[in-house]
Amino acid sequence: MPYPHSAPTGLGPIAQQAAQVLYQHRLVSTRQLHRLVTPHHKRTEYLRRQLHSLRQSGFADVVGRRTTGQTELLWWLTEKGAQAVEAVGLLQQRPYRMSPEAALGPLQEHTLAVVDTGAAFVEHARRLGHECGPLDWSPENAHYYRDEARPGEELCLVPDAVLNYVHTESKQRTLLTFFVEVDRTQMTIARLAQKLHAYAAYHAYTPQPQAAKGTRGPRRQATMPAWRSRYPVFPRLLLVLTGASEERLARRIADLRSLAASDPALETTPLRAGVTTLDQLRNHGPFDPIFTPVLGAAEPADAWLKTPCAAAA
Repeated sequence: MPYPHSAPTGLGPIAQQAAQVLYQHRLVSTRQLHRLVTPHHKRTEYLRRQLHSLRQSGFADVVGRRTTGQTELLWWLTEKGAQAVEAVGLLQQRPYRMSPEAALGPLQEHTLAVVDTGAAFVEHARRLGHECGPLDWSPENAHYYRDEARPGEELCLVPDAVLNYVHTESKQRTLLTFFVEVDRTQMTIARLAQKLHAYAAYHAYTPQPQAAKGTRGPRRQATMPAWRSRYPVFPRLLLVLTGASEERLARRIADLRSLAASDPALETTPLRAGVTTLDQLRNHGPFDPIFTPVLGAAEPADAWLKTPCAAAA
């Protein structure tokens, strides 16, 4: 990704790749950038030099946070850096801008946990010979819908990320798309169950077309769900839990399944959702049997995960 002519010379390809990742994911630690951008380097010194060149050029800024007795650096793009990435036109433009206050604010841990989740997919894709890179998930894209349980309201579903993954097996390439929700046990289990309800309502939502001005006949009935304008097949929903002990997360999974089973809207939904922990995802990868189906009877944990969404080009 070359920078526009106003960018100073001397920024190498690693610095440019890091800028793209920072633009896409907003706040990323040095450790995470190393996993995503320079995994072929055993040490982080070269990456750190590239990041400091971005900072010295005014394209990036940094804050520190204390973790396990050490200071970890968290990076984001300045307005100048964001404009430079946008000028190239390779990434979907995002209006959000990070600031020192936001970088140190209450959403810091959640933002980093979402990056950790995407990084787990990237690392296991490399190991398995699949395709998933640091730009193959996009955080917080709005999906508008209506719910029969709340008539007259336009609602907005915002997944923590939408992730694309190309699974390759016996020369068969399959594009898998996932909605990703990361839960750090900060919200109530009832609130988490409400998110499942929202995904089911979005799956069911079919917009009704407005009659043309000046016409009198009945409106034509729409037959295509709203999601079909964005996805060839409805993405699987992956819930990734972290921020507590394995025992507490296991209880949370059981409670979530119980609440989901008591929601009438989820009884007949074709929505397919699975839940796991971030540690399991990191340690075993997405295609080991680590996902517990949230809805319906238990099934092989990876069976629904590998179901084709669309053939890759």
